[in-house]
Amino acid sequence: MNDTPKIPHGLPTDRGECPFDPPAELTRLRKERPISRMVYPDGHEGWLVTSYAAARAILADPRFSSRAELRRFPVPTPYPQDEPKPAAPGTISRLDPPEHTHYRRMLTGKFTVRRLKQLESGIRTITEDHIEAMRRHGPPVDLVQVFALPIPSLVICDLLGVPYADRDRFQRDTKVMFTLDAPRQEVNAAIVSLAGYIGELIRRKRSEPGDDLLSDLIDGGELDDQELTAIGMTLLIAGHETTANMLALGTFALLENPDQVTALRESPALVDQAVEELLRYLSVAHIGPGRAALEDVEIDGHLIRKGEVVTISLPAANRDPRRFDDPDRLDVTRSTGGHLAFSHGIHQCLGQQLSRIELRIALAALLDSFPTLHLGVPAHEIPLRETSLVYGVDRLPVAW
Repeated sequence: MNDTPKIPHGLPTDRGECPFDPPAELTRLRKERPISRMVYPDGHEGWLVTSYAAARAILADPRFSSRAELRRFPVPTPYPQDEPKPAAPGTISRLDPPEHTHYRRMLTGKFTVRRLKQLESGIRTITEDHIEAMRRHGPPVDLVQVFALPIPSLVICDLLGVPYADRDRFQRDTKVMFTLDAPRQEVNAAIVSLAGYIGELIRRKRSEPGDDLLSDLIDGGELDDQELTAIGMTLLIAGHETTANMLALGTFALLENPDQVTALRESPALVDQAVEELLRYLSVAHIGPGRAALEDVEIDGHLIRKGEVVTISLPAANRDPRRFDDPDRLDVTRSTGGHLAFSHGIHQCLGQQLSRIELRIALAALLDSFPTLHLGVPAHEIPLRETSLVYGVDRLPVAW
């Protein structure tokens, strides 16, 4: 009998019957080998981390790099993967200090508590407008198109100074860029299209600045157009894509757990805890993050050699029973502080507080406004975004 443990070839992504649970292979690995060897699609042999403790330790350790040229992509694509290249200046998620520190410090000052407080009343108005639009339309509706996608898109457009009328273009480009099985030429065309759009917007704002974040960055005079374009793309993409998927998938999860909806309706003050629990339970950033060892590092008895790549599964780490009791159960009454849905360490999501505000306001308004909200089709007919960098649903038909 061969007792040699099977090494995964690529990050496991096949979901089971429950659309909210991580792939069963990740759960098995977390139980048996929370730090496992993994063969990347390009043949590189690295590591897959599925435990909470190891994930958190690596994400906080400066001996692990985020530099794009050192990392490997953990899932197959329809085309051969090129040798990794350095990231463009301003691509903060793929840079290390001191470059990362320079950009991060500059951007952190733009996401102040005061600015977020100013945005909060606007988010409430945007949410109320879309609730009213749902009422006027009447059931059934696709919650993705009428609620989950437009709310964060409007908010990030307002913050950055991007015309919302251009949403079809940047939403289309983003979707292609995030689709893992999209042809290479389509992905490249989407990147060029979005970069060109942001670049043109920046040139206009140099002559006609507004009261927005991009204009603030331009006015600071520290960034050239290439850096501004990379930052603008990063913020625009992350600002609507992740929150939109969390809002739709979170609603789906709640509707499939009616006892949790009841708990929220009986105690509306639980909404903050509910948002944190949904972030932990769903962990929509399901591909990575990735790191590369800058020197030999020992983690939980495993020696990760200099140059080896590590992929961290946030969905698996956030379901680790050694950190969260009964982790596969959605429980909006529990306290889930310390989850890794927004990552950890110096690359923790810059816009996480904005995302929390949007989720809190939108979910509370949705459940309060439609007491009989339910799925418009059987749960197994909901199309899942399994081949996207951000997990979620393509459509969510609902009625009331």
